[in-house]
Amino acid sequence: MKDKKGQEEIIAGFQSLRNEQRSVAAKINELQQDLNEHKIVIETLEGVDGDRKCFRMVGGVLVERTVKDVVPALVNNRDKLGKLVESLNTQLTDKGAEINGYMEKHQIQIRGQGQEGKKEEKDGDVKSGGVLVSQQSN
Repeated sequence: MKDKKGQEEIIAGFQSLRNEQRSVAAKINELQQDLNEHKIVIETLEGVDGDRKCFRMVGGVLVERTVKDVVPALVNNRDKLGKLVESLNTQLTDKGAEINGYMEKHQIQIRGQGQEGKKEEKDGDVKSGGVLVSQQSN
């Protein structure tokens, strides 16, 4: 009974780490889209007269500004987004290393992956996403 409960705790810890990794990856994707949008807008506004009026959404409110006022703010936001994406990519890499260490420590294998990372097929039935925890012999 204790062994099964221990395995369940190990699996729960593993799933928690994977969920954290997915969350960071989702945030990276979201910020990458924002970064691409900023780049497109900046490129578009570069060819426009600086005194021309444009509109910008600030905190859910549409405000009227001039291009020369908006472009520096967009460039600043773009630079900050780029740094944030780099930081999150580092976190994602670190989380992956943490997951791999956890898997080695607790001898976890993902179902459908053999020792060499190849899929194992038994009677043509492969289940993905399962986690196996092997017994540790002390």
